[in-house]
Amino acid sequence: MKKILPFLIALSIFASCKKEVVKTPENLIKKEEMVNIMYDLSILEAMKIQNPASLDTFKINSNKYIYKKYKIDSVQFAQNNIYYAADYKEYKKMYEQVKARLDKNVIAVETSIKNQKKKDLLLKKAKKKLKIKKEADSIKKEKLKLKTTKEADSIKKIKERNLSL
Repeated sequence: MKKILPFLIALSIFASCKKEVVKTPENLIKKEEMVNIMYDLSILEAMKIQNPASLDTFKINSNKYIYKKYKIDSVQFAQNNIYYAADYKEYKKMYEQVKARLDKNVIAVETSIKNQKKKDLLLKKAKKKLKIKKEADSIKKEKLKLKTTKEADSIKKIKERNLSL
């Protein structure tokens, strides 16, 4: 009994210390949706850094956009963000999901840019060939005109000689 009593005291201390660090918010956002919100915020922040005028041109406030899109308010977002951030390991996993999606998009964009450059190069080559062909055709037309003009002149000269004889 003397050995069990310290064990029960230690167990009760650990159990009483196992309180939630942060209370679960009333309007808990699902983890998947929170990941989507974090992803969208990352995209908007990247846009703000890369081309600040793009958001200003369309008068987009990134936070208001997110709140409207996900039908949440700033308090709900803040409470949920604190709640998820309280569990560091889970929050890190959520950020890893966001990072994986961003990396996937970067690869897709780079591939798209590469394909567009190939198309542009092929189009440029095709235009160059067309230009060369048009120039060749115009030279051919001019030569034909010149030949026709020479033939007409030579026929005219022959007629003039025949008339003068």
